Amino acid sequence: MNDKNVLMIAGEASGDLHGASLIRELKKLDSSLKIFGIGGDKMQAEGMELIYHINKMAFLGFAEVVKHLPFIKKVQNRLLNEVKKRNVKDVVLIDYPGFNLSIAKKLKQLEPENKIELIYYITPQVWAWGKGRVKKIKELFKKVLVVFPFEEKFFKERNVDAEFVGHPLIQEINGYNFLSKDQLIKKFDLNPAKEILLILPGSRKQEVKVIFPEAIKAALKLSNEIDMQVVVACSDNIDDKMFYELTNKKNFVVIKNHTYDLLKHSKFGIVKSGTSTLEAGLMELPMVIIYKTSRLTYTIGKSVVKIKNIGLSNIVLDEQVVPELIQNDANAEKIYATAKNILAEKDLLNQMKIKLSRLKKVLGEKNAPENAAKIIYSLLNGHKTS
Repeated sequence: MNDKNVLMIAGEASGDLHGASLIRELKKLDSSLKIFGIGGDKMQAEGMELIYHINKMAFLGFAEVVKHLPFIKKVQNRLLNEVKKRNVKDVVLIDYPGFNLSIAKKLKQLEPENKIELIYYITPQVWAWGKGRVKKIKELFKKVLVVFPFEEKFFKERNVDAEFVGHPLIQEINGYNFLSKDQLIKKFDLNPAKEILLILPGSRKQEVKVIFPEAIKAALKLSNEIDMQVVVACSDNIDDKMFYELTNKKNFVVIKNHTYDLLKHSKFGIVKSGTSTLEAGLMELPMVIIYKTSRLTYTIGKSVVKIKNIGLSNIVLDEQVVPELIQNDANAEKIYATAKNILAEKDLLNQMKIKLSRLKKVLGEKNAPENAAKIIYSLLNGHKTS
């Protein structure tokens, strides 16, 4: 395994987080592994050679993807050339389905001279939309490593070699070195007398531009009535100045790189649908889930999504524990009214916390990055996993 080149692709902030812990575990098994591809600061810190940074890859919606097609093609061609140049045999793709399924097909077309094996870690949510993509995944990938227990059953019923490795967030949260509430307040000069009302507006600029203006109006109205302080958790790849440019209000604080501390010490969250809803749920933070996109993307999405909830906490618990405000409903008035209703009823707040506490039990305590790394390394070596 000396001088072993592995292409790894993660296209957004959550993928960078999960990719970093996977690289760390792979390097423990073999420090000579040379991992390159698309990732972020966290993956780079674990020793990955970045060909492209995720900052350049955060496209949202069909219109955005179409607009960026020449750049996407350029990125794919560069990666395919690197694969040929470095004689890569093993590729690990993390989530990011639009781009990853497209390049997976191109990578397989390099065969037979390259004989590339593809592994998918954190598969697309094809159980929710795009079940037609299951056939493509079966044809392209040697192994898929899934992070929800029901996904293993879903894929196996469709003859895809899938294995549940646990959810990486469990390990990331368990291993996180939390600030105390006092430390957090002191570090960011917050008001110790006021509870925190937290906004998580997403990790893509396009999402933030659409979602944040409505969320901040609702949050500031709530904070004035209930005497809370509004804090915005800013993703690594977004300039914190952007939030102040999107509103003429200035009475909120933007905090970068401390999302877990904020989730732990906040009273309530206004959370954009995505990985953050599961992070918030695992921290038992009462919240309202919001999501808004372009009319075209929403119309297309609605026609293919076949599940009743979009928030991951609700999907995993198979119940709408947390209210979801989607598209036209994700407006300041409805966000405000929904959040106020929960905050005004102590029983509702506590009931939500109790139900969210079941998430850890459902997801289990498996060490996902370690399990995934062992399976991947075994496949890299050509061993058959049990």
